[in-house]
Amino acid sequence: MATSFIGKPKNRVDGRDKVTGAAKYTAEFHRPGLLHGVVVSGTIAKGRIKNIDTAAALEIKGVIEVFTHNNTPGLAWLDLSYKDMDAPPGNPFRPLHSDKIQFNMQPVALVVADSLELAQYAATLVKVDYEVEKHRTKLADHLADSIEGKGLRAGFTPPQSIGNFKEAYADAEVKIEAEYSHGAEHHNPMEMHASTVFYEEDGSLTVYDKTQGVLNSQHYISMVFGLSKKKVRVLSPFVGGAFGSALRPQYQLFMATLAALQLKRSVKVELTRPQMFSFGHRPITIQSLKLGATTKGKIEAISHQAYSETSTFEKYVENIVNWSAKLYDCGNIEQIYKLVRLDVYTPLDMRAPGGATGMYALEAAMDELAYKLKMDPLELRLKNYTEEDMSDGKPFSTKTLRECFKQGAERFGWEKRNPEPRSMKDGNLTGWGMATGVWDAMQVPARAKAEFSADGTLRVGSATADIGTGTYTIMTQIAAETLGLPLEKVTAELGDSDLPFAFIEGGSSTAASVGSAVQKVCRKIAKKLLKEAGKIKGSPFKGAGLEDVVFSDEKISDKNDPSVNMMFSEIMKSRDLEKIQKKYMLLPNMLKQRKYNRNTHSAVFAEVKVDEDLGTIKVTRIVSAIDGGRILNLKTAHSQILGGVVWGISMALHEDSFMDHNFGRFINHDLSKYHVSVNADMPDVDILFVEEPDHVVSSLGAKGIGEIGMVGVAAAISNAVYHATGKRIRSLPLTLDRAMTETAI
Repeated sequence: MATSFIGKPKNRVDGRDKVTGAAKYTAEFHRPGLLHGVVVSGTIAKGRIKNIDTAAALEIKGVIEVFTHNNTPGLAWLDLSYKDMDAPPGNPFRPLHSDKIQFNMQPVALVVADSLELAQYAATLVKVDYEVEKHRTKLADHLADSIEGKGLRAGFTPPQSIGNFKEAYADAEVKIEAEYSHGAEHHNPMEMHASTVFYEEDGSLTVYDKTQGVLNSQHYISMVFGLSKKKVRVLSPFVGGAFGSALRPQYQLFMATLAALQLKRSVKVELTRPQMFSFGHRPITIQSLKLGATTKGKIEAISHQAYSETSTFEKYVENIVNWSAKLYDCGNIEQIYKLVRLDVYTPLDMRAPGGATGMYALEAAMDELAYKLKMDPLELRLKNYTEEDMSDGKPFSTKTLRECFKQGAERFGWEKRNPEPRSMKDGNLTGWGMATGVWDAMQVPARAKAEFSADGTLRVGSATADIGTGTYTIMTQIAAETLGLPLEKVTAELGDSDLPFAFIEGGSSTAASVGSAVQKVCRKIAKKLLKEAGKIKGSPFKGAGLEDVVFSDEKISDKNDPSVNMMFSEIMKSRDLEKIQKKYMLLPNMLKQRKYNRNTHSAVFAEVKVDEDLGTIKVTRIVSAIDGGRILNLKTAHSQILGGVVWGISMALHEDSFMDHNFGRFINHDLSKYHVSVNADMPDVDILFVEEPDHVVSSLGAKGIGEIGMVGVAAAISNAVYHATGKRIRSLPLTLDRAMTETAI
C-alpha cells in the first residue's frame, strides 16, 4: 500500500478547534437547570470526624443539598467495587464512606447549589469538628518501618537481583557510593479535574469526565453505584493535559455522580487548583547507588536501592530500580525496592513513572563513576553497552541507542568538552553533561471500528483518549494512508464509552495499540472494497489480493500497472453499497513479543550556565536523540519529545511539592508557588530521531514516545551542573540555595 501520510509532519486535525475555542472540555458542557457542586476539603491528616454541621449552608436559598458520610446510602459495600482499571493493590479510597480521615484535604462534604458562586459560599459555612490522631508524612523519618515494594500491577516488574553484588563490589578496583533524592511532584495540567453529569429522563447518565480512559470511568460508576453500563455513557472528547493524573477516576467523578443520582438532576463538580494537590502525585523517593568497576571502566557491580512512599490504604509501586540491567553489561546487580506507608493519598503515575525517578539517580551515579575513573561519561556508557537485558538474557526487539549516542554527541559537539569541572567559562560557569534514557515500549489489547461511506468519507473510532499527544491526528493519518484517502475525508472518533474498547491512554502504548487496531480495521475495509471490485463485470481485480494492488488517491490500482484502476466511488455505486462497516480486535502477539525486551531509548546532552555569585542555573542547550521506532508524525512526535524535555528541565530545576509535616499538607498548592518551567526557562532544544521500525512491538513499527523524552533529562542537567561548578548536588530540584551551599567534591 502506498505511503503518503505516516511519518510526515502533518498538522493536528483538531488544532483549529483548540485554538479557536471550538473544542469543549469537561467543565464547559452545560444544560439548563445544571446544578453546581463544591467539595469541602478536610483539614487534618489523620483522625475522624466527630461532627459535621451543615445547617448554616442548608439555610441559604438556592442550596439544594449537602452530602456527607451521614447521608450517602445505597453505595457499594465491597472495596472491590471501588477498584478501577489502574488501581494498585490494597483498599481504594472511598469518598464520603465513613468518619475516618486518611489524608489531609480529604473530601468531607459536597455542597450542591443552583449556582457555582452560591455553592462556593455555602461550602465555607460547613463546620467540621475532628478527633485528631498523630500522623506521619515524612518519608526520611520512617525508612526503618518499610515494606517490600511488590504487588501485582500492570506494567510493574518486581526487582530482580542477579549474580553476587556484595562479592563483586568488595573486589572492585574503583567504587562510588551515593544517595539521591527528590521531593513530591504534582501533575498540574492546565485543565483542572471536573465531571459534568447529565441526568437523562430515563434515569440514565451522560457523563463528561476529565479522564484518560472513558471505559475506566464508566466501569467505576457502574460498580460503585450499581448501574448497568448501558445506563452510563462517559465522554471525554478533549483533555487539557493529564500526564497520568486522569488515569484513575478522581473523587469529583464520584461526587458529581452521587449528587445527580440522589437529586435526579444534572450536576457539575470541578476541583480548585489547591484541590488538585489533594490526590495522587509522583512519590518522594530516596535512592542509594553503589557502582564498582575496574580501572579500565568495566562495571563489575551495581546496587540500586530505593525507598518510596505509598498511602496507608493502597500499595503503589513503580519500576524505579529495574533499569540498570537494561542498559549496562554487568553480571552482578542488586535491586532493592522498599515502600513506606504514610498518611497521604496514594501516589499516582506521573509522566515516565519510576523511569524519570530511577534513571536520574542511576545516570548521576554513572557520571560520578566516570569522574572517579577520569573517563569520558559517554565512553563509560559505550564501554558497558549491552544488547540484552542482563536480568533475563533476552535481546531487544530493536535498539538504536548506540547510534543515538553517536548522532547526539556530534550534534551537540561533545568532542569539544573540557573534562575538568569549572574549566569552561563564558561570563558564567559553563557545564556540559549527558545521560541515557530508557522506557518501556508496550502494546495492549485494543478495538477499533471503521465505516466507509459511498460519498468517499471514512470514520474510524476507538474509546481511547487524546490528552494532547496527537491521537486524533495519527488515527487519521493511519486510516488515510491505509485506504489511500485524503486526510480531510477521514474523521477520527475517540473519548466515548460507546466506541470499541481501548485501554487507558498511558504508558506510551496508545500509538502501538490503537494505531495498529486502526490500521488493521482499515485493511479489512480495503479487503472488502477489493472483493466488491472483483465482483463487477469485467473487473481487472477479480481474484486479486491486497498484495496485488495499491490503495491511493481514492482508487484501487494494479501494483504493476497503475493505469489499471477503479475509483472507490465507482465500486460503491456499481455494487449498490451505501456503507462498509468493519471492526477489529487487536491482541498483542505475546508468543513473539515475550522473546524480546521492548524499550525506547534516548541519549540526552545538556549545557548549563551557572552564575557563580548568585547560584542561578540556566539550561542553555539540549540535544535529545531518540530511539522510538517508526515515527508516525514528525511534527507531533517532535512536540512530544519537546514537552518531555520541558518537563525534565522542570524536574531538574523547579518542581517540588512542599509539605508542612506539622499538618501533613502540601502548602505550595497553586501555580504561583509550585514552580514549573516557563518560556523564559527554555533553551535551544535540538531533537533528532534515530528510526528503526519495530515490528515486534507493533505492525506499524511504532513504539510510542510519550515518556522517553523526559527520561534522562534531569540527570543530564544535574551532571552538567557538576561539570560547571565542581559541586555534586544529589537532591532535586537543583535550586540556587543548593548550588551555593553544596560542598565541592
